[in-house]
Amino acid sequence: MGAFRLDCEVANIRQDAPSVAIKDVLVDTGSEYSWFPADLLSQAGVSVRKKALPFVMPNGQEITRDIGYALIRCGGFETVDEVILGREGDLVLMGARTLEGFAAVVDPQRKQLVAAGPLPAAFGRQTPDETT
Repeated sequence: MGAFRLDCEVANIRQDAPSVAIKDVLVDTGSEYSWFPADLLSQAGVSVRKKALPFVMPNGQEITRDIGYALIRCGGFETVDEVILGREGDLVLMGARTLEGFAAVVDPQRKQLVAAGPLPAAFGRQTPDETT
């Protein structure tokens, strides 16, 4: 799959504060978390909720980064997710957790996000043939 980038908006999940635009976000299905610059997240009112969590880079180097909670909007999709407060030199990317929250998948031909379709659900007291 070829890499592609999208423009997103990020906002604080607790306030009706204005969102902050984040341009050229790399869509990376191989990354678990989304990484956004800490200064832009701060402007959106996103604060540190988990401090200095360890991460392993592809080269094996271990680093620590803080995590915050954010409302993320992109291409008609919206979700709340934990996001990494990136530092200078970190990639700006959208990870798999955000894509799952969007209920979206990557269309590699058109290089865009598309709705994933019906979401799987567990059956409770209903039988599988019931539709309501």
